[in-house]
Amino acid sequence: MRVITFERYGAPEVLQYQEVGEQVPSDNEVLIRVKAIGLNRAESMWRHGEYVEPVNLPARLGYESAGIVSAVGANVTHVSPGDAVSTIPSFSLNDYGMYGEEVLAPAHAVVKHLSSLSFAEAVSIWNPYITPYGALIATGLLKATDTVLINAASSSVGVGTIQMVNMMGATSVALTRTREKRQQLLDAGAQYVIATEEQDLVAEVMNITDGQGASIIFDPVGGAHFPQLISALTPGGTVFIYGALSTDVTPLPILDVIAKKPIIRGYNLFEITTHPESQKKAVEFISRGLESGALKPLIEKTFKFDEMVQAHHYLEKSQHLGRIVVVVD
Repeated sequence: MRVITFERYGAPEVLQYQEVGEQVPSDNEVLIRVKAIGLNRAESMWRHGEYVEPVNLPARLGYESAGIVSAVGANVTHVSPGDAVSTIPSFSLNDYGMYGEEVLAPAHAVVKHLSSLSFAEAVSIWNPYITPYGALIATGLLKATDTVLINAASSSVGVGTIQMVNMMGATSVALTRTREKRQQLLDAGAQYVIATEEQDLVAEVMNITDGQGASIIFDPVGGAHFPQLISALTPGGTVFIYGALSTDVTPLPILDVIAKKPIIRGYNLFEITTHPESQKKAVEFISRGLESGALKPLIEKTFKFDEMVQAHHYLEKSQHLGRIVVVVD
């Protein structure tokens, strides 16, 4: 079996395929014969050595895979050989990597997914939905009266957030750089779309909210445009920063902060996934949304396992809408 590793930081070409021998799960591990892998921007950042923790080289990578259980450790009782499962991001990439034809995963990260989902769909649900769930639902923050600005809305998390905001009866406003993806975002469920490089963001938001401003901003970008987001926020509103896609310095508009008293907090899904009870509630909530049809994974493009370098190049173009999936034969 092959797994994917890298020995130095850099472009997708640093990824390499490595043959591994027989893998045997420890007491609290699950061995999975992989059928599909879901790509995350975090893995690109990891490959560049720009993630939230230092990378121990040589390194593995990959948070989300789906497949069939091959073997389980002595302490594992919630899944059995032959079960169709997927993995939830709830571990360090220094410890485990899901890019492989057969991989070991920590038992706490392995769940049975709905039988109605394909393997490709199963790797398109956890990060895209648990991320907004933890910020908006688990906190009890999101109300039907809220207007939510969703930055980088065409990402898989962005699309997942649009669907979750709509599911809760609130108003979803997708932010994208140009009008190119406007219709696709509307088709994906966004109630409003603002092209931030072509329209006046603050004016558009004030028009949508009758001058009140957005009550919640969900931002994985930061960077030079961050002050505009604060200007578009209602007094006392909340900004969740869950990523750092921009490499620019993120200015803090002091006068707007003084005037609007925003709540600005960092967030990542590990707040939910590393706590068993919180993870369980998230899985149950998302499963109900999938069963009802309110949540529906959107897959942009699939690649073969031998095309992981091409898949990462496609990921880094940031032109996709929804999830990029790698299929393992």
